[in-house]
Amino acid sequence: MPHDAPLITMLALAFVIAFAFGMIAQQFRLSPLVGYLLAGIAVGPHTPGFVADSVLAQQLAEIGVILLMFGVGLHFSPADLIRVRWIAIPGALAQIAVATLLGFGIAQLFGWGLGGGLVFGLALSVASTVVLLRALEARGEVDTDQGRIAVGWLLVEDILMIVALLLLPVFADLLGDRPSSSDSSLALTLLMTAVKVALFAALALVVGKRAIPWLLQHVADTGSRELFTLAVLACALGIAFGAAMLFDVSFALGAFFAGVIMNESDLSHDAAQRSLPFQDAFAVLFFVSVGMLFEPAIVFEAPLALLAVVLIIVLGKSIAAFLIVLAFRHPLTTALTVSASLAQIGEFSFILAGLGVSFGLLPAEGRDLILAGALLSIALNPLLFRALEPLEDWLRARPDLLRRLGADKEDGRS
Repeated sequence: MPHDAPLITMLALAFVIAFAFGMIAQQFRLSPLVGYLLAGIAVGPHTPGFVADSVLAQQLAEIGVILLMFGVGLHFSPADLIRVRWIAIPGALAQIAVATLLGFGIAQLFGWGLGGGLVFGLALSVASTVVLLRALEARGEVDTDQGRIAVGWLLVEDILMIVALLLLPVFADLLGDRPSSSDSSLALTLLMTAVKVALFAALALVVGKRAIPWLLQHVADTGSRELFTLAVLACALGIAFGAAMLFDVSFALGAFFAGVIMNESDLSHDAAQRSLPFQDAFAVLFFVSVGMLFEPAIVFEAPLALLAVVLIIVLGKSIAAFLIVLAFRHPLTTALTVSASLAQIGEFSFILAGLGVSFGLLPAEGRDLILAGALLSIALNPLLFRALEPLEDWLRARPDLLRRLGADKEDGRS
């Protein structure tokens, strides 16, 4: 057996080191995602010792993105979003606007330009689906009013980030202040992009809603567990690849629609269960590959900038969400839970940062600040949840403050 097997080496070491760091993070009551990112830093080119193959890592990370987005689509529930639409939609829009403006302001201080500031601000504004769901599950709050609002809020954020990922390549030259074609050419490009996406969405939702459930049911009737699992993965990767090749749509958007289509099937729960191990495995590789890009020196070279980033994520977003939920006259407990749930960033932030760097909009320093902010915010998130009860007791002991905040009328609406 040949020993020069870079793919096997990459997979073996990535999983082993990620497992080790994930277990260490778990022992310190941190999210395993912190461990996976640290594992990537350990095998990355910016730290001594073994350096993993960065080209292979990026390709494996792309599969991770596809399966992550497939999972987002598979769990996308329009009914859940409609149930909390009056708070989730305006709340997410307002919170994203606040966080984006704060991040944009910092970027302008560094002279990163319009495009860099926009990408940086958007990356700081969106929370991690993985972290939020795991935090709510640990507290048994997924099916509570505050849990449904937090999940609906995150669904709106995810949809907006998918739109941002779709539009960023179109406006890259304009945002980067680079010589580009005329306004009419830009309008034509935007129109063509919209037409391609509309055609893909129509084909996926009209044909796919009939073909995919039929296919899954037909495969399920065979009684073969392996064939059913293979059918789920073939649909996820096949639709994502077909979207990119035929309609020039990103892998991420294609995978999201694949999940949405499969969600319509009566076998969607089985599909989610069968694909979950693959989603988890390649998500680990995604986070490891992201960690490999991180330059640890940023912690010492720009400590004040990093502190500002963490404050935006942990305090800026939280305070904005807290006040927005109270403004819609929801209970204090709901406002605190939602604000803590959103006080972190994750996978969409990494995807946005990578896209921003690839188009020359965001400097590598901005990506490093985003990665460091993600590491610290994910690590701090459990501490925020533990502080909720003492903070709620402290606020309730000050009725005048609650009255000024508008939190004295708790009608329990969701």
